Amino acid sequence: MARLCYAFSWWTPLLCVCVAQMAFGQVRYSIPEELSSGSVVGNIVQDLGLDLKRLKSGRARIFTEDGSEYVGLNADKGALVVAKRIDREELCERVSPCSLHFQIILENPMELHRIDVEIIDINDNAPYFSKKEYSFQVIESALPGARYSLESAKDPDVAMNTIQTYKLNPTDHFKLNIVSRSDGTKYIEMVLHTSLDREKQEEHKLTLTAYDGGHPQKSGSVKINVLVLDANDNAPLFSQAVYRVAIPENAPKGTAFLKVTATDNDKGTNEEVTFSFSQHTSSASSLFNIDPNTGDMTVIGALDYEKAKHYEIDIEATDKGGLTDTSKVQIEVTDINDNAPIISIISLSNPIPEDSVLNTVIAMLNIKDLDAGKNSQVQCFISPDLPFKIKPSTPNFYSLISDDELDRETVSEYNITITAIDEGSPPFSTNKTINLKISDVNDHAPVFPQQFLTAFISENNSPGMSLFTVKATDMDYGSNARISYFLEDSQLNGMSASAYFSVNAESGQILAVRSFDYEQTKEFHVRIKAQDGGSPPLSSNVTVKIMIQDQNDNPPQVLYPVQTGGSLVAEMVPRSADVGYLVTKVVAVDVDSGQNAWLSYKLQKATDRALFEVGLQNGEIRTIRQVTDKDAVKQRLTVIVEDNGQPSRSATVIVNVAVADSFPEVLSEFTDFTHDKEYSDNLTFYLVLALAVVSFLFITCLVVIISVKIYRWRRERIFYKSSGNLPVIPYYPPLYADVGGTGTLKQALSYEVYGTTDSRMSDVKNSGPLNQSTLSVDRSATRAVPRHKTEPENVFTEMAFMGRGIMWNKLPSWQVLLWWHHFLLLWTTIDGQTRYSIPEELKQGSVVGNLAKDLGLVVSELHRRKLRITSEAGKQYFSVDLGKGELVVTDRIDREELCREKPSCLLPLELVIDNPLQLHRVEIEIQDTNDNSPSFLTKEKVVKIAELVNPGARFPLENAHDPDVGSNSVRSYLLSKNENFKLTVKNHKDGRKIPELVLEKPLDREKLPVHNLILTAVDGGDPVRSGTSEITVVVLDINDNDPQFERQVYEANVSEKATPGTEILHVKATDADEGPNGEIEYFFAEQTTDLILSLFDIKPTSGAIIVKGILDHETNAVHRFDVTAKDKGNPQMDGHCSVEIKITDINDNIPEIIVTSLTTPVAEDSADGTVIALISAKDPDSGDNGKVTLSLSPASPFKLNPSISNHYSLVTNGLLDREKHAQYTVKIRASDKGKSPLTSEKIIVVELSDVNDSPPVFSQPSYVVYVKENHPPGKILCSVSATDNDVGENAKISYSILDSKVQDVSVSSYVYINSDNGSIYSMHSFDYEKLKVFQIQVQAKDQGSPCLSSNATVHVFILDQNDNAPTVIYPSSAALGSLSHQRMPRAAKPGHLVTKVTAVDADSGHNAYICYRLAEATDASLFTVTMYTGEVRTKRAVSEQDDSSQRLVIEIKDDGDPVQSSTVTVSILLEDGLHEPILDLRQKVAEPSKKTGRITLYLILSLASVSMLSLVTFLILAVKCIRNSRSSGSCCMRQSDCDDYKNPNRNLQIQLNTDGPIKYVEVLGGDILSQSQSFRSCMSPMSEYSDFTLIKPSSTTDFKEVISVLDASLPDSTWTFESQQVSVEKMPFFPCGFVILIFSYTVHIE
Repeated sequence: MARLCYAFSWWTPLLCVCVAQMAFGQVRYSIPEELSSGSVVGNIVQDLGLDLKRLKSGRARIFTEDGSEYVGLNADKGALVVAKRIDREELCERVSPCSLHFQIILENPMELHRIDVEIIDINDNAPYFSKKEYSFQVIESALPGARYSLESAKDPDVAMNTIQTYKLNPTDHFKLNIVSRSDGTKYIEMVLHTSLDREKQEEHKLTLTAYDGGHPQKSGSVKINVLVLDANDNAPLFSQAVYRVAIPENAPKGTAFLKVTATDNDKGTNEEVTFSFSQHTSSASSLFNIDPNTGDMTVIGALDYEKAKHYEIDIEATDKGGLTDTSKVQIEVTDINDNAPIISIISLSNPIPEDSVLNTVIAMLNIKDLDAGKNSQVQCFISPDLPFKIKPSTPNFYSLISDDELDRETVSEYNITITAIDEGSPPFSTNKTINLKISDVNDHAPVFPQQFLTAFISENNSPGMSLFTVKATDMDYGSNARISYFLEDSQLNGMSASAYFSVNAESGQILAVRSFDYEQTKEFHVRIKAQDGGSPPLSSNVTVKIMIQDQNDNPPQVLYPVQTGGSLVAEMVPRSADVGYLVTKVVAVDVDSGQNAWLSYKLQKATDRALFEVGLQNGEIRTIRQVTDKDAVKQRLTVIVEDNGQPSRSATVIVNVAVADSFPEVLSEFTDFTHDKEYSDNLTFYLVLALAVVSFLFITCLVVIISVKIYRWRRERIFYKSSGNLPVIPYYPPLYADVGGTGTLKQALSYEVYGTTDSRMSDVKNSGPLNQSTLSVDRSATRAVPRHKTEPENVFTEMAFMGRGIMWNKLPSWQVLLWWHHFLLLWTTIDGQTRYSIPEELKQGSVVGNLAKDLGLVVSELHRRKLRITSEAGKQYFSVDLGKGELVVTDRIDREELCREKPSCLLPLELVIDNPLQLHRVEIEIQDTNDNSPSFLTKEKVVKIAELVNPGARFPLENAHDPDVGSNSVRSYLLSKNENFKLTVKNHKDGRKIPELVLEKPLDREKLPVHNLILTAVDGGDPVRSGTSEITVVVLDINDNDPQFERQVYEANVSEKATPGTEILHVKATDADEGPNGEIEYFFAEQTTDLILSLFDIKPTSGAIIVKGILDHETNAVHRFDVTAKDKGNPQMDGHCSVEIKITDINDNIPEIIVTSLTTPVAEDSADGTVIALISAKDPDSGDNGKVTLSLSPASPFKLNPSISNHYSLVTNGLLDREKHAQYTVKIRASDKGKSPLTSEKIIVVELSDVNDSPPVFSQPSYVVYVKENHPPGKILCSVSATDNDVGENAKISYSILDSKVQDVSVSSYVYINSDNGSIYSMHSFDYEKLKVFQIQVQAKDQGSPCLSSNATVHVFILDQNDNAPTVIYPSSAALGSLSHQRMPRAAKPGHLVTKVTAVDADSGHNAYICYRLAEATDASLFTVTMYTGEVRTKRAVSEQDDSSQRLVIEIKDDGDPVQSSTVTVSILLEDGLHEPILDLRQKVAEPSKKTGRITLYLILSLASVSMLSLVTFLILAVKCIRNSRSSGSCCMRQSDCDDYKNPNRNLQIQLNTDGPIKYVEVLGGDILSQSQSFRSCMSPMSEYSDFTLIKPSSTTDFKEVISVLDASLPDSTWTFESQQVSVEKMPFFPCGFVILIFSYTVHIE
């Protein structure tokens, strides 16, 4: 009977308090597994306190999270029954205890009860092994105590029903070791306790049995087969000592031609033999292959009978223990016809002109076939459709000639396919295609893609900026298609186009020469010419339109009021002016365009800001309050005008306003208006600047003069310290040539020297013997002589050793013999061919032979007949000296590179001569010299020999390679002394010598594991050359130790989130053997399950166990397996250990949300606490990771009420509003309590019904409309729109205008609105001067009940038009239509200010720009009106004849379109005795202050004093310099600098460098010649002004007089006497003139 426990009675009341109308309980039962269907689990009616009626009325049902139905509900009896078979092992595997969890749900009211059923295990499974039989290999040399891991048996049952013990039978050689793990599981090992003997018994059969602890007891068994392995003690043996085989040369790759066999008496892996080539058969390894397992030899390369007819290969057979045997394979290659003809182009003329005559030779061809006999006979032809033909000449040589007229316009090129076919069977043919091009005639002009092009550039560009690139195409090619671009000369704005633009001749890139100004020029039209490089050239043109784009580079310009420096003008404001009185209008313009020209006006400064304001758009200055008597008469306003560009620019204007009622009142106060006197400040600044500059120049000159004096003093001490003797340089460079004489020769040579700053153009010219006392030098020669003379090309060239002193008797003897050897080279003719023999490695320029003499050619005609050489080798090693007809070497010749190991090396050449065409064949035999030493491919070779190998065993070694041939190749081998080995040499038929290492005494690895030998190869050349190779003999160990693990059981923990590749632990085993026997690899044991192999991996080399698959704690918490360690010996030895890995749980399973019941939709007025859904959650993780909590988003009007574990109900928790949310997306979030909690979400959609509660919403809160004044009535201004979130009638919108006042008038009199679409219309025309801006309030109302509405503001801006004429402000009487009377004295001078007319324009911008003009006058010669200020002034003095009454009519016009104007009449009365306050005012204002004048005077006096002091100093220096120049010839070199040269008989000896600049000059004293020559050298930086002049014998020359002609300085620092002793900082500085070096030397040459 099932066991029951109650778990709900004490907390049921609490749940009832928390959740209305719900009840919860929990019951637990225990049943054994494998119960039959229908068995009763328990009575829930009794256990839960329910009755049967409640089960039926509440529609009781079972809910499981995984959907399984192991337990059912009998509602009639109120009992839980088994629904189907329950297998504990299937449900829970090895998890204990094992339980089923489900819920019973009842409705009306809703109840939830949790039921747990525990499944109890029974012993229904027997132990079993994964395999029925296992096999082990154990070497017979294995020692007792060796352990071998066995597979553990498996039993799905748990507790006592699982495996308890093992038994092994029989136990003659092996016994069983059972090891218990910490978790109670067991693993087993098989231990060897007596030695094995393969000769007595090769196989042992054992039985392993596992027993469990259940009742009744069950068991399982497995068979174990132990195979005893043999030890390796026999070497392989070939069936034949020599294998012979023949192969045709056309054998395809993969052809098997021989099978070699070898046998080994050992068993197992010891008898497995592998075959390979010996190391010294590297050449054959690229052609043949041997299968290492079967011994089948196949062809892998292309065999060629012509290259090699015989191959001899050494092969080896090796077993797994390293023992070997050798044999030889001899291969004969049979010949077949397998070579196609080879076509070589010796000479090709490409391209050829299209007007070539018939039979023009185009190409010379050489056709040959490497086969012999009939297979090498070749026929040659081309297609008959081509205008060419093939003409044979000498054997194997052909000429390709023209056979018809050529036309490049029809066919520009020909692909001539030359076919050569031999007479073999089957015949082979070869095609050679020559792409022959026909030269072009220039007949196509360049073409532009368009005739007109447009380019854009912003103004103020930087000069050199790229504007545009034009591109033209030409159908021609070569030079005819090379296009150059030119700018055609044209006039742009009165200037040449080249002054504005330039064109890159190669790329066509148009560049700006200067910066452009949009305000001056907005566009250019230029013509570009494209001209090809043909002869004659063709061209075409294209027109490029260049548009200048505007930039904001001009500030606003104030037109009114005009700012003048000569007079002060004030605007008058009467004291009776009312608020809004127009004082004046600031008019400004901006020469930029677009937004850059939009201007705004702001009042920056003002004497009284509360009195005036400035219009933002029109610049009108108006009063903002009533003028009072307290306001000052003089008012100063600073107005800033700013444009709308980026960056913005601005200008300021100062407006002087006079608050007065009459003009005299203004004049009385006008004296206080003073201007800033900038003139005085500027004068002071320039005086200070001039004084500072003059003072700085004077101090700098003084510092320079003092520095020069100090330097001369130091130079005089250093340079002339030794009483006139020049310093002797003790060091000479390696390239040193002594051109001086010792005074012992009777004859000297004179030299002509041209010294320049560039030493590469300087040289010494040998003029001839010096027989006279005086020689003249040609000063007209200005061309520099080449510095270096080329070396002689052969021994017969007459050597000119000028200036170098190289003597014939000074040549080394070996060089003389070598040249004589070249001269005595013999040439012979074989079969009509010329042959020369030369040694390899000859120097470049060496003469091979005289071709002109040997071939009977005329040397003078070689150049005309275009003698040229072609070589079949492809590289030109020789050339012909056309001037002498000699064949000379042009490149290094290496016989080994050309012919490799061929005994005879011939280099064939073909000599081609035109007019007429001839072909001569020349063969050059290259003779070998011993220039290569024997070498081994591997400098260090390792030979591994097992210590059990018997004496007499042979081991082939690598043979040495020597590229030389004959006696110069390898002759013998030597081996360093060793008591265990000796050397033998095997001679092959082809002359190769193969060294072999022979074992004389047995090896002992314990005594000496490594033997170091040196193998030496010696050739037979003279002198003898040799090469060595180090041979290391490694003695191999016998594998007799098995690997041993450090521990028998390894334990580790790993997180289940470990990614593939994560290392868990390292197992480590050691092996006492060495080499491969001691190298250990790690593997899983054979009995390892597939699950372990899929989850884990082990690195064979390191023993690191890593994660391979995805670990899951919920599936398997512990994994156990065995690891095997194997060495690499033969046979292999192994060791075993066990590994236990525990998987630690992590929070890796996302909680799952299950919706059990859901009610939707929900009424919008639902009460709080309404149940909407029943929800549960689960998490497969364990512990805190499996504990789940549910939560809702905070903005949701719902909440979750918990019930029993992980069960919740979703209820309402506030008012619902469909207007805000037509439906609610309830997001339920499940989160576990893991360290890194995981979450999941479930979305439930709840829909609500609608109520009208959303007002209309405008698309934007305010609108801006711009309307021009004087527009026609009824014009649409704009349209407004609004939307409503409601639907149906609630979303229908009507528009209306709310009543408001605009200038005390209802806004409805200005505009009206369409109620359906929101369009706003004007009722009448607007006037900018009356109304500039007004606002409209628009209302949008829906049709709901009650209706809702919203408002929006529309701002209407009126744009100005020129519809107002200028209005005269002053004279004020003129504005009323009457005359304005002004008085003027008759004594007024020209320029007298009579009055000023002031007018304003109510418009703004350009429309308000005003100008004044004198329209009528009684005497037009007497008065003038300033155009922009309106000032009326006298043009001349008033005379007695002028009328006393003058009438002036002044016209005032604005700058609008159309122009508006008005006039004013001014009456002027001329009276006597009237004062002129304005002139007095000017005199008063212009009076400078005394303090400013005093500072200016002091500055002028200081500047004059410093200037005079500087001038006097320069005059003194100039006079001193002129006096010194008269006596010493140099203005900056004193006479004393040269007076130290007092020895008239001094001989100067020059030591010159033979290559490079003259860096060293040595001047030595002493003269032992009877007569020598002195030279005068005039050096300058320019070689055409430098010469080397012989003066006269030094014995009669006064050296002091010669020194006196010094008048030039050294050209550069390389000519100074102390260039190697004095640093650059200490070099002398010569400020003027040149210094002339006088060299007196004698050069003697035998």
